[in-house]
Amino acid sequence: MMNRVEAAANNNDQLFIPYIVAGDPTIEVTIDLARVLEESGAHILELGVPYSDPLADGPVIQAAANRSLQEGTSLQTVIDTVRQIRAAGIQIPIVLFCYVNPILKYGLHDAVKAASEAGVDGWLVPDLPYEENDEMKKTCNEYGNVLISLVAPTSNERVKRIAKEAQGFLYCVSSLGVTGVREEFDHRLDTFITAASESSSVPLAVGFGVSKREHVARLHTQGYGAVVGSRIVKEIEKYETMLRDPHQRSKALLQIKTFVQSLVSS
Repeated sequence: MMNRVEAAANNNDQLFIPYIVAGDPTIEVTIDLARVLEESGAHILELGVPYSDPLADGPVIQAAANRSLQEGTSLQTVIDTVRQIRAAGIQIPIVLFCYVNPILKYGLHDAVKAASEAGVDGWLVPDLPYEENDEMKKTCNEYGNVLISLVAPTSNERVKRIAKEAQGFLYCVSSLGVTGVREEFDHRLDTFITAASESSSVPLAVGFGVSKREHVARLHTQGYGAVVGSRIVKEIEKYETMLRDPHQRSKALLQIKTFVQSLVSS
């Protein structure tokens, strides 16, 4: 049976995948944001597990992770949050973006099992090398989850090898470096994506630096999905005070919803 990530990736040729950090600014707000993103037309939600040393993340997401860690968020908290998201009737497929350390600390098998039972559909582990992902992939598949592969513009052979074994969707990193808002894509992006798509049996989504409606539209026109992280996290930061205030929250959520919809409206 196809899992939710696979179904979403296969049934939408203009895949839109927002990323937020769980617990930024609070867990309660994260549940509301999951609903808002689902209502805004997102096909898959990437939910970041905050980590104190996030090597792949730029300053915006690092700041969000710090806000979340100050709230006491851990991998266990995030798993519990997913359970609450599902209990609230939110159906969007959820991929946990989690560094390898919190997974090993929790216990790989136990983490994947608990997350799957809570309603997680997939994992993305940015600091787990492709050459060492066998056990994680096997465990994910055992519990009906997919392990999303990250591929960067490195050697063509490596790109092809990773693309060939990808599950769910293949996450193509638009440029070498950390996540963040960029004005333009790296000029080598098209060559790299073409090489990846020729070897991949799953749809492609591009992330790291996708920050404007023009970026999303360009990717969608080419038949690729778009992952938007830092730009949405920046918007959450902008409304942090209102989001923390129960009386102002719905107003802030509406602003964020309008912004997210503007990214995907053609």
